[in-house]
Amino acid sequence: MRSALAVVLTSCALALVGCEKKGSAPPSSGGASGGTAAAPASGGTPGVTGDTILLGEVGSLTGSEATFGISTRNAIDLAIREVNAAGGVKGKKIDIRVYDNQSKPEEAAQAANRLINQDNVLLILGEVASSNSMAMAEKAQPAKVPMISNASTNPKVTEIGDYIFRVCFIDPFQGFVMAKFAHDNLKVNKVAVLRDLGSAYSQGLADVFERKYTEMGGKIVARETYTKGSTDFRSQLTAIKRGSPDAIYIPGYYNDIGLIARQARELGITATLMGGDGWDSEKLFELGGSAVEGSYFSNHYSPDDPSPRVQKFIAAYKAAYGSVPDSLAALGYDAAMVAVDAIKRAPSFDRAAIRDAIAQTKNYHGVTGSITLDEKRNATKSAVVLQVGKGKTKYVDTIAP
Repeated sequence: MRSALAVVLTSCALALVGCEKKGSAPPSSGGASGGTAAAPASGGTPGVTGDTILLGEVGSLTGSEATFGISTRNAIDLAIREVNAAGGVKGKKIDIRVYDNQSKPEEAAQAANRLINQDNVLLILGEVASSNSMAMAEKAQPAKVPMISNASTNPKVTEIGDYIFRVCFIDPFQGFVMAKFAHDNLKVNKVAVLRDLGSAYSQGLADVFERKYTEMGGKIVARETYTKGSTDFRSQLTAIKRGSPDAIYIPGYYNDIGLIARQARELGITATLMGGDGWDSEKLFELGGSAVEGSYFSNHYSPDDPSPRVQKFIAAYKAAYGSVPDSLAALGYDAAMVAVDAIKRAPSFDRAAIRDAIAQTKNYHGVTGSITLDEKRNATKSAVVLQVGKGKTKYVDTIAP
């Protein structure tokens, strides 16, 4: 069956801004719409034609993680518009071709393949879910097309090869952050872990959390699993309840967390709930209601940050889309700007030169903090811990590497 890959170009994104405000969903299918950039003629420079530089993006614009993809897409569009308004890069404007992967790894792989072999883009931005990014990286690496993931935290993503980068911290650090927070800040002694068996993101976080927390002297009293798309978690939660945990670590995505939290409270479980950056969505409050209030999760930035750079980004995003940007938006913006910065610094538009320039990123001042890419192409940066309240989050702490 033919894939329904939704294509959105920056040139048409301006026209879509009005309909996307207040969280409206993007198109879910269709072909190329708008745009002037085309693949170069034989012998030309990939991604560069005339006065245009063509980049690619793959995101979950529909499906179970759609809020992630929409936030990311919005922020990348915002970044590209700002760059173009300031004169572009080396006398050229940037255009971007976007495909929807429907929140599925197999669709992400097909989209990356299309960007590489049909659209001939200079580099690729995305994704959020680690499973999707790994599927994309498996296509980008052998083709030697630079790829920057904005928010995939599983270490395996950049291990695929030297053309794969990310601007977020990785799971070993994020798992450590919440283990340290549980032990030092919450001072809990017994924790249960509930992980998504089919998610590389959830598995990686859970493994690191368990190891670090036990090294600190804590005890894991229950280990349970679920699979993405489940709606009944009562059997796992009943088993967890028998262990009488002080807290439950659930490194999953917001669409599952809301249901898990509600069912946990219905079963009389009062343990503090904890998670990772996959919780960060306005949908979490809608799905979880009062059941998620008082929970904690690690994240990449806080809208409470008074930094002028952060507040300027928030104001611009709100003006364009009518809402406060989540961390996925902040990371999407940073990924686009790191790509632009590398293109500016590279001696040519050759993909290998762009790859080298990305690898040399040091102390780039992004919305999510100062970004330095290490020898494994991962970002070294701090994390924040947020507490879930009534319809919003509250900054609690910053934990450095």
